[in-house]
Amino acid sequence: MTAAPFPATLAPVKRISLLRRYFRRPIGILALIVFAIVVLAAVFAPWLAPYDPNHVDFALTHAEPGNGHLLGGDSAGRDILSRLLYGARTTLYGGVITCVTGVVLGVPAGVAAGYFGGATDRICSWISDALQSVPGMIVLLVVAAGTGQDFTVLMIALGVFLSPGYYRITRARALTVRREPYIDAARVAGVGTLRILRTHLLRAVYAPVIVQTALTAGLAIGMQAGLQFLGIGSASTPSWGQTMNDGFLNMLTYPLILLWPSIALGVTIAALAFIGSTLADLVSVRAEQPTRRARARVREALAAPASLPSGVASGGHEHAAADCALRIENLRVGYATDKGVKEVVRGVSLDAAPGEVLGIVGESGSGKTQTVFSVLDLLPPGGTAVADGIWVGGREVGNAAERAKLLGREIGYVPQEPMTNLDPCYPIGHQLVEPLRRVHGLDKAAAKKRAREVLVRVGLTDPDRVMASYPHQISGGMAQRVLIAGAVAGRPSLLVADEPTTALDVTVQAEVLELLRELQAEYGMALVIVTHNFGVVADICDRVAVMKDGCIVETGPVERIFRAPESPYTAELISASLDDTEGRDELDEAWERRGLAHAAGEEAGR
Repeated sequence: MTAAPFPATLAPVKRISLLRRYFRRPIGILALIVFAIVVLAAVFAPWLAPYDPNHVDFALTHAEPGNGHLLGGDSAGRDILSRLLYGARTTLYGGVITCVTGVVLGVPAGVAAGYFGGATDRICSWISDALQSVPGMIVLLVVAAGTGQDFTVLMIALGVFLSPGYYRITRARALTVRREPYIDAARVAGVGTLRILRTHLLRAVYAPVIVQTALTAGLAIGMQAGLQFLGIGSASTPSWGQTMNDGFLNMLTYPLILLWPSIALGVTIAALAFIGSTLADLVSVRAEQPTRRARARVREALAAPASLPSGVASGGHEHAAADCALRIENLRVGYATDKGVKEVVRGVSLDAAPGEVLGIVGESGSGKTQTVFSVLDLLPPGGTAVADGIWVGGREVGNAAERAKLLGREIGYVPQEPMTNLDPCYPIGHQLVEPLRRVHGLDKAAAKKRAREVLVRVGLTDPDRVMASYPHQISGGMAQRVLIAGAVAGRPSLLVADEPTTALDVTVQAEVLELLRELQAEYGMALVIVTHNFGVVADICDRVAVMKDGCIVETGPVERIFRAPESPYTAELISASLDDTEGRDELDEAWERRGLAHAAGEEAGR
């Protein structure tokens, strides 16, 4: 697959870092700027402060702003601006100590508890719950009294009480990650436990830890200001909390002393809260959604004429649009990358008549799934589809909103993975009945009756038990039959099946294919089946379109394609599906059985 020339005005849509995505959020940028100003003020306080923060000038007592003192003086005759600048150093130092303590204690404990489980998890969780149940402020006052009001020790103690926040998020994340297959693969490969914890688990929790740190820092700053407000700490060390205490005591006579530190504290905590909420929002987003302008530019790039490689074609039509259950004309699908627009489907045209089984076959990455996903509007984020026309049931539905009205009515869909396409939170019956009620307007009794009927029709002999079961209580083969039942319950004219037998064993595969063939013939549906296996094509399809690199290289009746493929690529796929000549003989027998079945059906019809 080639990349089209990259338009100068087209910004690439790609997976970008958390920092770059953060700078796309105006509120996050504003909060970061405010917090950066506070940090710079703290770092450069010795150069920015106009006076020594502890210098006393009795003439400055309760002085109004002005005369070289921008914010005036406090009750002791000290410059308020100087004390606020130096107080920022104390405030940020306490926040850093608290967060570092919380990270050092909470993150390793959470990772270990989530990974090892068992006694480790129970002990760590008990300690975390115990810390949360203790009245922290009272304990901090006791610590302050016992340590001579040592500020560093006090902030470390505060970090201990805030470490359960880190513990909970890292434990929850570790519980999820430890079940991932790559963890098992690393363990089987001989990778040591410590290395797994360091390289896999810690890397998986860093994003939520960053979010938690921003929120914890704001909480720590607020709590330390409260302690200082109560008189904890040295009077010679400037801090916002002590300035607020001074202002509170003189609130009736000179309220400005209370105003300035309150503004500084409130703005800093608010900035940290906005930073934390913005980071949390970004961490929860798995994929960057392209903007409407970016999609429009991708459409412009796809609209440009593209030359197809030699030996391939755009596909062809055997039926008029009005006679087609599905017709696609010149479909292009593209994704923007840093090198240009990557076209994964290039000029595909195909159709399927009512009652016909069309197979779209090709290797992984050939664009076959992207083709049908364009019709179903299931393209991943960033994917853009452009077509000269799409028809369903003889009606043009080029607009996605128009096609959406046909989903569940005229169009049915059987997905590839049966177990992941059923909601584990609801029983099977609910997931079958709900679409029938919402889409087809049936009442509850009628919808339940039809759901039960289609379950019986797809070969499930105990429909009541299946309807009462949750997805994890049935097998993969039964789950696939449930999905087929849901797809045909609305009696669509077009059924799209995307690799419906990939996740099933050979015996169940044959049963599912036989079921699809029977349902297609019984309801007179057009069936479009996407597969990489030519054996499936030979077993069920009437006509086949072979795809490679986003293009159709050959299309035609199944028997002609198998007996005399025109494309070398088609011949390679057929050879890969047939182990030896005996397999081809079995294929001939399958065609003979199909011919006899069709003849018997026509005779019965007469």
